[in-house]
Amino acid sequence: MTDATPQPLIELDGLRKTYNAGLPAEAEVLHGVSLRVNVGEFIALMGPSGSGKSTLLNILGLLERMTSGSYRLQGEPVQDLDDTELTLRRRHLLGFVFQFHHLLPAFSALENVTMPFLMTHGHVNDKQLAHARELLDAVGLSQAMKKRPSELSGGMQQRVAIARALVMSPPLVLADEPTGNLDTASSDEVFVLLRRMHAERGVSFVVVTHDSRLAARCDRLVELVDGRIARDEVTPPSGV
Repeated sequence: MTDATPQPLIELDGLRKTYNAGLPAEAEVLHGVSLRVNVGEFIALMGPSGSGKSTLLNILGLLERMTSGSYRLQGEPVQDLDDTELTLRRRHLLGFVFQFHHLLPAFSALENVTMPFLMTHGHVNDKQLAHARELLDAVGLSQAMKKRPSELSGGMQQRVAIARALVMSPPLVLADEPTGNLDTASSDEVFVLLRRMHAERGVSFVVVTHDSRLAARCDRLVELVDGRIARDEVTPPSGV
């Protein structure tokens, strides 16, 4: 008999984030957020502007430190790690897709996808290059590998960014408004691609979005309001 208990990938407990940029009073943005992300989940993170979504995503992505609380990533506490240790875990355990793709304009699509290997190892070997090619083929860009970002449409550039996010085979991808800069047709294409990568490669996703239409097609919806989780529920199955 197999154990069907969901395995936690991320466990947040009592997370608080406070800013004090020279202001007379501190501003607390996140107020005791507790959240569990299980292996294999596809989660939509929603909320009005100023609700703390980007701050929470930055903390999940080890780009920003919490003020207090605990954060376990794959069972390991990470809130007290130094910057070098955080960088290593970010490179190997997390992929990122942003609203603006942040591709390097002087490099081809293939070179952009292999960039995480270059930054981590200082070189790209034949196996890594083949993996990058396979990912670009998987996102439908087998004929555009040598093209630079300026030669690609917005939707195609975001496909390159998705391939880059997956190239290190991370267990979790964090996506911040990945369709927010695209038209409706391109948004649908990118979202379907994210769901396919989730299904085929077993990668967990946390996707920040303002698009309730897309959020309804995720497996779970977490809503932040004023720095607190106002809703956390499994969404009914729907066609992707």
